[in-house]
Amino acid sequence: MRHAPFSTSLELPTTERHRRTRKTSNHDCQQNGDPLNPRPPACFRAALALLAVVLPAAGASAQEQHPVAPPPPPGTKKIQCSRRPVPQLEDITEKAGIRFRHTANPFSTYIVESMSGGVILFDYDRDGWLDIYFTNAPTVEMALRKEKSRGALYHNNHDGAFTDVTDGSGLAAPCFAMGGAVADYNNDGWPDLYLTCLGGNALLRNNGDGTFTDVTAQAGVADGRMSTGAAFGDYDRDGFVDLMVANYVDFQLDHLPPFGGKSLCKYRGIDVYCGPRGLKGGGDSLFHNNGDGTFADVSKAAGVDDSHGYYGLGVVWADFNNTGWPDLYVANDTLPNFLYRNDGKGKFTEIGLESGAALSETGSEQASMGISLGDYLHTGRPSIHVTNFSDDYDDLYRNDGNWNFSDVSYQSGVALPSRPRVKWGTAFLDLDNDGWLDLVTVSGHVYPQMEQAPASGGYWQPKLLYMNEKNGTFCDASSQAGPALETKRLSRGLAVGDLFNDGNVDIVVEDLDSSAMVLRNPGVAERHWVSFELAGTKSNRMAIGARVKVVAGGMTQTDEVHSGGSYLSQSDVRLHFGLGTAEKIESVEIRWPSGKVETIKNLAADHFYAILEGDGIVPAERTYPAAQKGPAPNNPPAPAKNQP
Repeated sequence: MRHAPFSTSLELPTTERHRRTRKTSNHDCQQNGDPLNPRPPACFRAALALLAVVLPAAGASAQEQHPVAPPPPPGTKKIQCSRRPVPQLEDITEKAGIRFRHTANPFSTYIVESMSGGVILFDYDRDGWLDIYFTNAPTVEMALRKEKSRGALYHNNHDGAFTDVTDGSGLAAPCFAMGGAVADYNNDGWPDLYLTCLGGNALLRNNGDGTFTDVTAQAGVADGRMSTGAAFGDYDRDGFVDLMVANYVDFQLDHLPPFGGKSLCKYRGIDVYCGPRGLKGGGDSLFHNNGDGTFADVSKAAGVDDSHGYYGLGVVWADFNNTGWPDLYVANDTLPNFLYRNDGKGKFTEIGLESGAALSETGSEQASMGISLGDYLHTGRPSIHVTNFSDDYDDLYRNDGNWNFSDVSYQSGVALPSRPRVKWGTAFLDLDNDGWLDLVTVSGHVYPQMEQAPASGGYWQPKLLYMNEKNGTFCDASSQAGPALETKRLSRGLAVGDLFNDGNVDIVVEDLDSSAMVLRNPGVAERHWVSFELAGTKSNRMAIGARVKVVAGGMTQTDEVHSGGSYLSQSDVRLHFGLGTAEKIESVEIRWPSGKVETIKNLAADHFYAILEGDGIVPAERTYPAAQKGPAPNNPPAPAKNQP
């Protein structure tokens, strides 16, 4: 998120970029590249990144901290949607019983007040239905008075409605909450919740009875800074999930930055809050799971501590090069993004610049916030979608293999519609179950003053829906999916998942100054699907990092089980695949985090399948926690189609 700066002390985080640029060899510069891939060779990309450092330092003034991105390439046109049915998303928030509203300061006096709002989708009681948790944070004025804001845990009633069960759960007000991520850190079968916060994070252990216990202190994962994105991943493949936390700025309640006044705390000539530039960056944390309920901070030893203090927001684990080892991507605000290659020995190498996934196509730093991963081309490789601030476009980094990424944002169709908006949460999802991943993003400005500046795109902004045209491009179908997406809101967190176990992926959004949004997806007639819930035995219990390949209807689709992602949010960990008109699945290949590979053949479509590592498809109860022999008490079983 590219905001107005606070001071001129920008030299360290900016000029440090050239040190992160790979020392390219003569061999690199002699490579002509793939004629089918117009992306420049590594030596040119490295030089381009270096120029992006030197030129602003030599010629730009300190006030130019929020430049407008270069205009679109000549001839750029909006991708037209082919004739197809687009699901009509229905806003069922009120009907579903969701009454949550995020605490908001209508004036956004401080940067921290514009950043919160994560959505967590997880089956906390293991009854087979997704529940919802919304994070909340007080205003700074409230925090100074030691007041807290109430988050909300909603239990899925299995009938299209939800019940607020926050009271007594231990999740009412655990901290000044930003966002969160889910994983079973102690492998007891119950999904636990980690919340990122201002001034100290919270690890909430799931007790299996609808309550959570704060075990942060004994686990050693408090951090204590202004944490934002978080994601669990088993980077050393020892069977226990580790935890990566991005930190944003050094924001102290007892040493508040000023509002406006100084020339560097303005946006388009208007007084606004200060930051992130001019504020000290947070640095990041990697906590290794010791397997005994405690974690060790290995950030520096692993090489992911970000010692120069970039402004971290989004974070996600993924095996980008198909080695079986989870790598790491971090979205940084106003500075290059990080791509950490897992070297398989407890250490990581930062290769964002040389890989082509750190900057814009023109070599510019952007204001990155949310991250979504998806194999939208059916190549078997996850590509990266990153949301950015207004006056700039969102990035789609196509994964070309061998640690090469191409910025195809304009040619794919996702850049042009995104430029006027401040974008946050993002998710790949197969909205129409045709077997090709679509893309949704949510928006909302950070400066209330922008409502009086129409050219800025306004303060409240609509959402974006891109439908996959199956040829490497996306069309903007935001106006074709019903009025809910076009409603202007101040959105932040976004999570997706099948809330109603009907085979259609739904959308949940958290807004800063209004009620949350639950958008039900009615699907498209005659489209089929399949969904998998994985449970590890040798691997971590929730199979975070497992990769599944599905062959059906002439298509081969690939996805991974992820923790965290989007912006401050957690989507459904069940892997959903649209199948188009295919009524059966020819084969399913699961590569577990342990390295074990299993193949299952000839499955019927339109079912949820539970897969236990080493045992293949099992009755759903085989994946329940050891102390639970069926659905959680007082909850009816999942629908019959949950298992064939």
